[in-house]
Amino acid sequence: MDNSELRLTVPGMGSDHCAGIIATSLRKLDGVVDVTTNIAAHRVQVSYETDKLDSTRIRRAVENAGYDVAAVSGTGEAQRVVLTVPGMGSDHCAGIIRSSLERLDGIDSISTNIGNHRVTVEVAAAGPRPDRLQKTVEDAGYDVASVSTEGSSDVADDAEIEEAYLSQAWKRLWIAAVPTTIIMILMMPHMFWQPIPGYLAIVALLAFPVVFLYGGAATHKMSWRSIRNRNANMDVLISMGSLPPYVIGLVGFIYPMTSFIEMAATIMTFHLLGRYLEAKAKGRASQAIRRLLTMGAKTARVERDGEEVEVPVKELQPGDIMIVRPGDKVPTDGEVVEGESHLDESIATGESVPVYKSTGDEVIGATINKEGRLRVKATRVGGDTFLSQVIRLVEQAQGSRVPIQEFADRMTARFVPLVLLIALGSLIAWLLFPDALRPILFWGAEVLPWVNPDAAVLVLAILAAVAVLVIACPCALGLATPTALMVGSGLGAERGILIRSGEAIQTFKDVKVMVLDKTGTITRGEPKLTEVVPAAGTDEQTLLTLAAAVENASEHPIAHAIVDGARERGVQPGAVTEFRSTGARGVSGKVDGELVLIGNRRLLEEEGVSGLDALDESLKELEGRGRTAVIVAAGGRARGIVAVADTIKDESVAAIRGMHELGLHVVMVTGDNERAARAVADEVGIDEVQAGVLPEGKVDAIRALQERYGNHVAMVGDGINDAPALKQANVGIAIGAGADVAIEAADVTLVRGELTGVVEAMRLSKATFRKIVQNLIWASGYNIAAIPIAALGLLHPMIGVIAMTASSLSVIGNSVLLKRARLSSKAE
Repeated sequence: MDNSELRLTVPGMGSDHCAGIIATSLRKLDGVVDVTTNIAAHRVQVSYETDKLDSTRIRRAVENAGYDVAAVSGTGEAQRVVLTVPGMGSDHCAGIIRSSLERLDGIDSISTNIGNHRVTVEVAAAGPRPDRLQKTVEDAGYDVASVSTEGSSDVADDAEIEEAYLSQAWKRLWIAAVPTTIIMILMMPHMFWQPIPGYLAIVALLAFPVVFLYGGAATHKMSWRSIRNRNANMDVLISMGSLPPYVIGLVGFIYPMTSFIEMAATIMTFHLLGRYLEAKAKGRASQAIRRLLTMGAKTARVERDGEEVEVPVKELQPGDIMIVRPGDKVPTDGEVVEGESHLDESIATGESVPVYKSTGDEVIGATINKEGRLRVKATRVGGDTFLSQVIRLVEQAQGSRVPIQEFADRMTARFVPLVLLIALGSLIAWLLFPDALRPILFWGAEVLPWVNPDAAVLVLAILAAVAVLVIACPCALGLATPTALMVGSGLGAERGILIRSGEAIQTFKDVKVMVLDKTGTITRGEPKLTEVVPAAGTDEQTLLTLAAAVENASEHPIAHAIVDGARERGVQPGAVTEFRSTGARGVSGKVDGELVLIGNRRLLEEEGVSGLDALDESLKELEGRGRTAVIVAAGGRARGIVAVADTIKDESVAAIRGMHELGLHVVMVTGDNERAARAVADEVGIDEVQAGVLPEGKVDAIRALQERYGNHVAMVGDGINDAPALKQANVGIAIGAGADVAIEAADVTLVRGELTGVVEAMRLSKATFRKIVQNLIWASGYNIAAIPIAALGLLHPMIGVIAMTASSLSVIGNSVLLKRARLSSKAE
């Protein structure tokens, strides 16, 4: 049994309510293995059994649920054929072409773009040749201007699709708004001043295109599809709120009664306005991912046959030598083979200070070269690049679900049928018990100018039922979580914080214990000269000159640290002769003819060095602070001590202070000895130390902490060596630098190798979750309060449809406010 993947782009899938309807429709198909939705990218990913299903039936299931499919792409090996069809100027034309091509065997997917007149076809290995596709389109009545083929996994440009959807929504809004505005202008004098002859015929004619043609046709079509598919969506409520009022209003031609045609046109227009504003506002919510998608270079200068040529980035191959001039973007991930420069890596790390790069350093695609000319060997291309991984991870987070969302999911799944029942119930109640309900209207009329207690019973019943239909807003509930995730994940990506899922956000906010590895997390992971203690009669420069000269001949990491530290202090290592090493105890050599010994106290005692007792106190103090201290002797006399340590990162103290501000218990788990570990812990303010823990023992350490503190333990590690412990922790946080970071290793990835990112990530998760809760409370409260008020007749349908639009926009607006969250200082 073979499984395949299909990706559908569904521009109208604007909330979790819509996504739930689509997923339910797809899961009814025999052969569907899994369905995932991402409303930020308007994508549906379907895993299915190829012997039971094909892409056509999957697409039809989405369309039957009431949603148009803009593009379909498969993930199998396929050839992409792009046909340019100048005569394809509408969706109708595109539909004819698509239907003709779908009849051919071996077609994996088809997408059409009337904006650039292109038809893109994914063809299986044994599928029809490009000339057969061209003939099929021409037989359908359309000339083909050009045919091109290329291997690609993307069938359509999501940005183009969304732009086309927004443009179409804008066009529909204007076509509805102009006649509705004229109706409103005519209604005022007709109702309050002088009746207009033929008024009903005029408004019926003006409202017809709004309710039935280009304005409302798409809404009714999607309503009918969803009803037929037994998955009622938001469009059903709008259709029921606009079609019956229009039809009932026509009764006025036979029997004098209140006209509802104006209401029908207004409801449809405000619905279209709401759809357009939602799409625009959601665009603001997801603009971070859009920025990431547009940040990559489009072309690259590469060396070919000794010459520089410019090629599209998608044609780059690993091993290509790229030329990156000052001001250019690095085309793809690579390694510098010649040159030096500073690169702006803010896209990857959020750090605005340019980073120095030279031969052998790795560079990240889309970062900007500030000054020097670089020759860079491409190492990762296409979907393997750092930027591609970041985009995938952000999209994954935006498409994920938060456990708290289960309540909203259960509510929205039953929402539309429940609202239809309440609307029917309010209609019947007003028809059967008008005398019992009318006193409520007399009370409401005192403060609500649109309430008319003296209206006919039928009018009151219709107004109440329609108001219930149009004020109900499942979209507000459906937008509560994904819009907050969109903004939160995008904000994190801009700051080098990549959160894998909504579940990680909810879990992270409840973390009580933060477990840190020492080496490379709290400390730099490389030894550095920390202290120089000259003996009496020797100055610091003399001591460093002697130490650097001898250690420069050694390959030991401590020797390198001493030499590098001397150079930083302006001391260059001199010449040494007769160098020898005595293993772990030390080294010796002659400097300017004088024997210099460097090592531990035992070695120098054996060599008869004098003056050691005077250094004992300093030696003990340094070793007590976790330093590796060696004594330098020359001419048989101790000249002083040089100490080396794995130094604390600049930001570690501030980061751990920030963790304490968040109420975290901070634990350091390390393989180092107790003394060295305790010295570091005391310096940075660690609450608990577990020393001498081997890598395989870290999982048990995490498990023990979970038994003590519950499932509220987070672990920070390098994402590779600590992978088992990261997985055992309730939240695994991988900390790395640039392209070296293992993005797939943890729930949260900090691209910048700074511990302060942990504090920012936790504040971001708290702020994001707070927005989700606020949105859910508002959306639930709005519906719980508004629907009964509408059923009692206290809300006019026109007010209701405005309130419905405002409720969705307020949820999106509240999510966008997350951009103001203060992550680097204590969040407000």
